[in-house]
Amino acid sequence: MSFVEMNMFAPRTWGFERGDAEMQVARAAGWSRADLVWERLTEAGCASYQAGDRLGADRMLRRAGWVARLFFSARDLRRATSLANLAVLARDAGQGARAEQLQKRALTLWRTAPEVAGGLVFKPRSRSSLFHLRMEALHRETFHDNMRKRYRAIAADSDQALRQLLAGARPERPISARWRGEKPPVFDDGRKFLAAALLIAEG
Repeated sequence: MSFVEMNMFAPRTWGFERGDAEMQVARAAGWSRADLVWERLTEAGCASYQAGDRLGADRMLRRAGWVARLFFSARDLRRATSLANLAVLARDAGQGARAEQLQKRALTLWRTAPEVAGGLVFKPRSRSSLFHLRMEALHRETFHDNMRKRYRAIAADSDQALRQLLAGARPERPISARWRGEKPPVFDDGRKFLAAALLIAEG
């Protein structure tokens, strides 16, 4: 897909202008443009959904779905997230059968989440406390094992939320609202995983 075609799904505000410092940092860290574009679109879509702006949520989440479909591998957990979000939109539109179909596809992809979490490699968290920085430096493997265990727990919460959404119920615990507090300050696989786990439209 050409730069112009991709720009159809990701307006300039999602990272195509030269002055976008965050995009530059993400690209330097090894992320593709699509990685950050998907995160921004999905984050904005979830925020719009929570605010009651269904039209804005529909626009952003559908664009994120196209980015996931066109640029991510078939087993990428972010594709599961976009499928789940499209299922929420379908259910709101009264398309129960389509919502169920999308949600089941999302759950099928999400089954690999514990395995994916177990293989995550984390970059140093520059905003961590001095204690955590020292622990990471001295006990790197232990620190990373603890992080993976925590991320697997978050994945389990997300799995439960997806199943509740499939049943047409609201998740017991807020999901997308946790993203603001959990969002890592670095661009690594852990951030992609957390975005997939938490950027689920519910409200």
